Amino acid sequence: MFSTCKPAIIALFAISLLSSPGCGHAASPSGLNRLGYAIQMGAFAEVKNAERFTDTLQKKGIEAFYFRKDNGIYAVRFGDFATKDKARAAAKRLVADRLIGGYYIAPPNEIVFARPREAGWQKSAGEEITSPRLSAGSKTARDKGTPRTGKIAESVQPRPARGDRDMGAIAARTAERFVGIPYRWGGENVVDGMDCSGFVRAVYNLCGLSIPRTSRDQFKAGDQVAKDDLRDGDLLFFGSSADSISHVGIYVGSGRFVHAPRRGEDIKVSAVDESYFERHFIGARRYFQ
Repeated sequence: MFSTCKPAIIALFAISLLSSPGCGHAASPSGLNRLGYAIQMGAFAEVKNAERFTDTLQKKGIEAFYFRKDNGIYAVRFGDFATKDKARAAAKRLVADRLIGGYYIAPPNEIVFARPREAGWQKSAGEEITSPRLSAGSKTARDKGTPRTGKIAESVQPRPARGDRDMGAIAARTAERFVGIPYRWGGENVVDGMDCSGFVRAVYNLCGLSIPRTSRDQFKAGDQVAKDDLRDGDLLFFGSSADSISHVGIYVGSGRFVHAPRRGEDIKVSAVDESYFERHFIGARRYFQ
């Protein structure tokens, strides 16, 4: 039903400035690395424009992804930098090379569209983004499919007192916000089946955690979880065996999970006990304690 999830084919001339040497990010309890600062562009009123821009960046060797914000606008994000200054310097070089226009430096662990009351997180004031000038009388940048001017929408920041269990709930709510988006990870260069692992990687990226690119490697990471002990944010893996993982999704509670069915199809919610998934369930992994 699903092809084996494989990594997007990234160009060999990947832009080195997107990696930050000596970046000592703190490890999560599962041994995975917390992400640093990222570069974000937006917003796009139509998903096809966000998809097109993401594809352009990926063809330049930049591992970018797009997502839908709380206000329904789409943004594109990429990068992992130890400091804000390093992220800003990289963004300025990309602007000079005319690969991007306006940008926003997203801080570590920023959750861009969680629901504060449900998840126990609080809002922080929006920050000014660096944006290209628009000529008088022109349409807004988002109508043209390019980053717009002005302030970004308010984001959601974690309260220090909250633990990783809340992060699992945040991951689940984040995954739900992708539902209905015709998600394509890797544009034209992707092999069928990559969307599922690319999707969960993007969700966890937004939660500030770096997880492996392929479903097989994702299965090897994290802590093993029994099927009757699933919690929000756990990853569910399907296939013919542990050595042949073909699909992955994010558990969101009540026996349901969110996943990317096939390349180009909309992100959807399915029941864990559906016949196919019952037969092909391999196991679950937890990245938040």
